[in-house]
Amino acid sequence: MSPVPEALVRKKLDAMLARCEEEKRRPSVLALARELGMSNTTFRRNFPDVTAEISRQRTTPVSPAAGARNELDRLAFRNSKLRRRNHELTGQLKLAVAQIQFLAHRAAQLEQALETQANVTNIADRR
Repeated sequence: MSPVPEALVRKKLDAMLARCEEEKRRPSVLALARELGMSNTTFRRNFPDVTAEISRQRTTPVSPAAGARNELDRLAFRNSKLRRRNHELTGQLKLAVAQIQFLAHRAAQLEQALETQANVTNIADRR
């Protein structure tokens, strides 16, 4: 026979779950046992179904407040937008570097062709 009636345990459980929902925190078997003036072990032994119910409540994620959720959504959207833009800019930067390398190589070829055609001798080559 349990030292506390199950109706009282259920009433206290409902009140605790309501408080936890308001405060956005997880319920605790130990907190309920203390509220009823029982040890954790005694409570678990006498009310295994209530303990299982609290355990299920603990495993479900706590949803943030509506305002915080909107803020999280906004930040996640902005973060993904910035990642996409960063990816685009990285691609454009790689393309620009390749173009600069090509143009530098092409300018060197044209300069050499011009010097050859104009019969220009470099001073460094004559030594």
